[in-house]
Amino acid sequence: MPNLCTAANLLLGVAAITSVINYNFQLSVVLIVLAAILDRADGILARRYNAVSTFGKEFDSLSDLVSFGVAPAALLYCSTLADHLSIPGLLCFMLFTLCGTLRLARFNVTPSTNFFLGIPITVAGAILAVLVLLVPNTTVLLVLSIILSLLMVSNIRIPKF
Repeated sequence: MPNLCTAANLLLGVAAITSVINYNFQLSVVLIVLAAILDRADGILARRYNAVSTFGKEFDSLSDLVSFGVAPAALLYCSTLADHLSIPGLLCFMLFTLCGTLRLARFNVTPSTNFFLGIPITVAGAILAVLVLLVPNTTVLLVLSIILSLLMVSNIRIPKF
């Protein structure tokens, strides 16, 4: 059951990217938020049914990279094109994806604790997606994406709940 949630998370991320390509930004945001809900569910189910596995952890991270790294970053990039900020938008796309990947890699090799080290990619990606719709100023949006990127690779400790 947890891996089905993870697979659905991944497919929603791919659908979000497809929505971005088709300039349906609102649908993309909805799909990313739904993927975040499924990402939360897969972890709960895995722990509840004692189905935690190395495969599941890797599958989850790869899915998260698509749904909360690439999809929100692509959304950010495409939303900046209308303001002729394609180069800064591309740089923020690259930075967000890189920091998200580093965050996931660190998570996968760090022993489990009662806190997250850095903001989880699921949180950062969902926040970025929502900000694309809510923040009308593209420059402010790009700055916020840089802050979220850096928070993912920071040493800030965030309690797990």
